[in-house]
Amino acid sequence: MKLRVIYRLSQNPSVFLNTLTPKFYVALTGTSSLISGLILIFEWWYFRKYGTSFIEQVSVSHLRPLLGGVENSSTTGLFSSVNGEAEPRPSVSECKVWRNPLNLFRGAEYNRYTWVTGKEPLTYYDMNLSAQDHQTFFTGETQQLRPEDAVMQKAWRERNPQARIRAAYQAIELNHECAAAYVLLAEEEATTITEAERLFKKALIIAGKDINLLVYIKRRLAMCARKLGRIKEAVKMMRDLMKEFPLLGMLNIHENLLEALLELQAYADVQAVLAKYDDISLPKSATICYTSALLKARAVSDKFSPEAASRRGLSTAEMNAVEAIHRAVEFNPHVPKYLLEMKSLILPPEHILKRGDSEAVAYAFFHLQHWKRAEGALNLLHCTWEGTFRIIPYPLEKGHLFYPYPGCTETADRELLPSFHEVSVYPKKELPFFILFTAGLCSFTAMLAMLTHQFPELMGVFAKAVSIHLFLCVMGGCCVRV
Repeated sequence: MKLRVIYRLSQNPSVFLNTLTPKFYVALTGTSSLISGLILIFEWWYFRKYGTSFIEQVSVSHLRPLLGGVENSSTTGLFSSVNGEAEPRPSVSECKVWRNPLNLFRGAEYNRYTWVTGKEPLTYYDMNLSAQDHQTFFTGETQQLRPEDAVMQKAWRERNPQARIRAAYQAIELNHECAAAYVLLAEEEATTITEAERLFKKALIIAGKDINLLVYIKRRLAMCARKLGRIKEAVKMMRDLMKEFPLLGMLNIHENLLEALLELQAYADVQAVLAKYDDISLPKSATICYTSALLKARAVSDKFSPEAASRRGLSTAEMNAVEAIHRAVEFNPHVPKYLLEMKSLILPPEHILKRGDSEAVAYAFFHLQHWKRAEGALNLLHCTWEGTFRIIPYPLEKGHLFYPYPGCTETADRELLPSFHEVSVYPKKELPFFILFTAGLCSFTAMLAMLTHQFPELMGVFAKAVSIHLFLCVMGGCCVRV
């Protein structure tokens, strides 16, 4: 009885399949190949841009809750880590975004880049963080805001640069001694460093006793002197600022000082600064780690030869230099590609993420010239930096000299760096399953389409046989259950 039922049911699909022409199978396989190819292209683009699979993200974010799954509590948003809120990850402190100590001037440097290339070097997220910094720094110390302070608070929040500049002039009309307004004009309206320095000097005269304003203005004046070639004057201003406000170490003024001393080639003074700030109890940075490596590499790099080192082994000084390079690379593995010019540099952002690609861009932008000046230093770096990854093969699980590499850097760097920059990712991610799956599906359907086009009659018979066999298997299973 069961066999009769199966036989009768099998007659309907066979009659339908017999009416299909070979052109139908060519169109079917070709369309399937085209659709899977489009999905593959979209998945690959999405992975390169956002570092994850779109299908996987949708399934985890939307389908998993519907199916009763529990979301991973360790995946928290970028903004919570930026604002310093508690996260279950042990590396939350390393996911905090910091002000770039050597950030450029918007009017005299960033805007010039925009005029030449037509590209925006700063992201809205980065500029929004700067607006928050300025509001915090330049709000009047009195509890009740003066009219000009209220105008300036609004000015920092303005997204349009011209609106910010107009608000600054409005504040000056209300009070000719509004130092914060001159700071904004120096940062954004001045088209040259000389003009910015003039405005900062005017702001310094009328800043009064506002410590935040004084520190910010003096630091920017020192940076103006450095950019205008008055390096010894800049070094003196930075040293005086650090002596006058010793408790403001979190502003990382010593990183400005290190860069200026390297430009003077005052390596003994650089070592003295490192002895104070390269301490186990103090937070590290790419500037600290790579400057320490540069000094040790400089001592041996001019005579270093990989062939000679492989024959006789490394000397004590060479071993110290290699270990310093490995330490620096473990802290920030993105820097060597910029120093060795394996990746193109862009203008650094106004905020950086320690151990991330944004910090690497900022460090290499200012320090590449110092590595080039030390004969053989880049050659030593080229020969030894990749050895770090043999010491820490699983950086997300276990570190060597530092905490395990934080997993939040890629997301934060994509917010801080412009879209035209290809963000460096560490450790290198494997391709998601869905990209491999769609690639296999696309290849399989493309092969079927080609075979169907070349052998339409044979592939038609094969398709009918497979369809009838599958239909009989399904119906047979249903009859057994009945």
